Amino acid sequence: MKPTKSDRKVLIAFLAPAVALVVLFFVIPVIYVAVVSLLKWNGLTSAEFKGIDNFVALFKDKAFLRSILNNVIWAATAAAIQVPLAMLMAIILSRKPKGWKFFRTVYFFPQVISGIALATMWRHIYNAESGLLNGLLRLVGLGHLATDWLGGMDTALPSVLIYWVFYVGYYMVIMMADITTIDESYYEAATLDGATPFQQAIHITIPLIKGTSLLTCVTLASVMGLRQFEQVYLLTNGQPANTTSTIVLYLYKQMQTGNYGRSSAAAIVLIIVGALFIVTIRKLFEDHKKDPKRVIEKEAK
Repeated sequence: MKPTKSDRKVLIAFLAPAVALVVLFFVIPVIYVAVVSLLKWNGLTSAEFKGIDNFVALFKDKAFLRSILNNVIWAATAAAIQVPLAMLMAIILSRKPKGWKFFRTVYFFPQVISGIALATMWRHIYNAESGLLNGLLRLVGLGHLATDWLGGMDTALPSVLIYWVFYVGYYMVIMMADITTIDESYYEAATLDGATPFQQAIHITIPLIKGTSLLTCVTLASVMGLRQFEQVYLLTNGQPANTTSTIVLYLYKQMQTGNYGRSSAAAIVLIIVGALFIVTIRKLFEDHKKDPKRVIEKEAK
């Protein structure tokens, strides 16, 4: 049944505010940043058109290339470690073991704490002289492993990544909500057939959330990885030798020095990298947007 003319008017009326907000707060700013990326401008004096010179300079800058690599590592770590951990906890807690509400609250609690507060806390934990981590290592007789975690070329990036990757509560709650919508009859039938909880998770739960909450969580986690700033800024400020720098931190430093053209060029590169990640993720998951019964039948085979 085709929508009538009045239906189209109602649809346009409901969509118009959302479209206006997207245009005002996303499309126009992106166009503005794209224009500035072609200029040599410090925000005060007259701008000078430079074409793609800012982009050429970016890709000749080793600090920027390292920032792109670090962002890809952040995004990949989120998709490959953070989300699977959240999925594991969601599957376990969705079976409602004893104390599941307590653990759900504990795992989600860090999400309500400011990222700045968490980064400050971990900066003290990693402190080379008085930090809790080195103190514990010395206490258990592993003092030889104590090091300057945030100042070492080989330990700085892993240290920043490790503390962040275990905060899985946000994605866990999203997947738990999705798991609760799965028809219990699937699990009842699997139980009658002798399937273990592990087999039910592999062949029922994961396939049925793969195209919905799992896709959403992978996308959100990857995007969060690509836009990392405050943790890195507060913990290392991109040091040592830019080994922990990210694109957002790089463009922030360029803005601090009044190089608005190169900063905007870095922002455009970040948008492109983010778009490529989202398209790739959707391509990887598109085969799982199917009817639940078809997914179950496929897994059964």
